[in-house]
Amino acid sequence: MFNAITHSQIYVLDQDEALDFYVGKLGLEVNADVDFGPMRWLTVNVPGDPDRQIMLERPGPPSLSDETAGQVRELLTKGATGGHLIFSVDDCRKTYETLRDRGVEFTEEPTERPYGIDAALRDPFGNSIRFTQLKES
Repeated sequence: MFNAITHSQIYVLDQDEALDFYVGKLGLEVNADVDFGPMRWLTVNVPGDPDRQIMLERPGPPSLSDETAGQVRELLTKGATGGHLIFSVDDCRKTYETLRDRGVEFTEEPTERPYGIDAALRDPFGNSIRFTQLKES
């Protein structure tokens, strides 16, 4: 049956602003940026891992009606769409410092957890992002 997850999707209000954040600040790389007319297929990935992509989708046609897209945009601005990303890192504190120096605002500083150290932030659209340095086994 299934053997991999290739794409995950989150909603963003502005795809150019999303690129600035995800590529310019978080350091991901563009995998695909294709104009399909009514929609722009925009994906990013962790450098060196092109087989696992995040689609940065603007709510709208063809996947959503104008009315539903408006409702999604409203929920997104409230941080209520349920978009979550969790990344693994080798050094949580160093990643935190690097991103903080790039102007990323955090909702939670690096914190010791039973599974390792993690930190949290939100993208400019309200999506929740965490990054975790797992405990060594």
